[in-house]
Amino acid sequence: MKPIKVGLLGIGTVGAGTFNVLQRNQEEIRRRAGRGIEIAMVAARNIERARELTGNQVEVVADPFAVVNHPDIDIVVELIGGYELPRELVLKAIANGKHVVTANKALLALHGNEIFAAAQEKGVTVAFEAAVAGGVPIIKALREGLTANRIESVAGIINGTTNFILTEMREKGLDFATVLKQAQELGYAEADPTFDIEGVDAAHKLTIMSAIAFGIPVQFDKAYIEGISQLQAADIRYAEELGYRIKLLGITRRVQNETGEGIELRVHPTLIPAARLIANVEGPMNAVLVQADAVGSSMYYGRGAGSEPTASAVIADLVDVTRLATVDPYCRVPHLAFQPNEMTDVAIVPMAEITTSYYLRVHVKDQLGVMADLTRILADTGISIDAVLQKEPGDETDIDIIMLTHQTREKHIDAAIARIETLPAVIGKVTRIRLETLS
Repeated sequence: MKPIKVGLLGIGTVGAGTFNVLQRNQEEIRRRAGRGIEIAMVAARNIERARELTGNQVEVVADPFAVVNHPDIDIVVELIGGYELPRELVLKAIANGKHVVTANKALLALHGNEIFAAAQEKGVTVAFEAAVAGGVPIIKALREGLTANRIESVAGIINGTTNFILTEMREKGLDFATVLKQAQELGYAEADPTFDIEGVDAAHKLTIMSAIAFGIPVQFDKAYIEGISQLQAADIRYAEELGYRIKLLGITRRVQNETGEGIELRVHPTLIPAARLIANVEGPMNAVLVQADAVGSSMYYGRGAGSEPTASAVIADLVDVTRLATVDPYCRVPHLAFQPNEMTDVAIVPMAEITTSYYLRVHVKDQLGVMADLTRILADTGISIDAVLQKEPGDETDIDIIMLTHQTREKHIDAAIARIETLPAVIGKVTRIRLETLS
């Protein structure tokens, strides 16, 4: 059987890794796929560099549309990133009857519904294992391995840059700005790290996982997103004293409320009990915790980025597409796990209606009656306190009071914080971090 011909759009970090791993493990991959998989064309801005990386073994072009329009290309691998140009290229490849493999989580989070519908109509596959958690096969687990289950929740550390920063802040007591600079020097953070540190990258990935877990459309515009740029080293230290660690967590889960079933879709810093396995995922590693009715709790751990870990996922998709290229489209695994006509439009729960526990740090003047005022306000808004940590003033005239609450709705904690910040003894804003036990 003749080899599958692949067109590669972009040969940066992941593209180069894909080419190298495919070349190195060619025979092993052929035995698994049932036929050879060959990169026949590469589109790149830097033609000379692309030729050097590929050893002049493939045709290199500057125009990516030359790849998606080439009649001999069977599968297009999109690795250029961004939104609009990749969208045009992917839709054109689909229109030309070509299968697509992509690592572009932003593209799928924003345009996934349109892309999957086009692929369904044309009878081709769009594979995207590499778009979430790099080399960790979480998409395949959610879409295929857990097919028998009703998935209840997915919670993940799905951005290695922020996890590296939080690990360094906790272990070395450094402030955010210092560790961010270190992360940039080590190559963990981009020159413009906004998407990572503000939680956007994690929200892209969470949006995709949520759609697969619950059979809903991708709805990035409805995700709540909060990053780590405002986190203080003091809060990481206090959390540790209370038996917790702070992670940037993506959380999506089924909930029941007054209006029926809803889906939470949120990314934010989160206190997690230090005894939890996911709380001990350190450095640039990723981990995803899935709760399902039949299998219970399962966790998927590994490198979420990097040249060859991500290339591993890209090539796994290439093998899957190669195996299924001749299969009736209606017999393939659906893009979002559920048959397209069986998708449901369950509402995303507004953040004000989310129920969870909270960490509150209040900086106050060291004077009588402050604690009584704080507890009275919380009681008035129906919030009960689980634990309190009050730092000794020493030579200072002001102190930190840290409180952990029992579960309450976000709108109630917002109301309490607004009242607390009007107290004469309170200095500045209240620091609020959500807390999840993940039990």
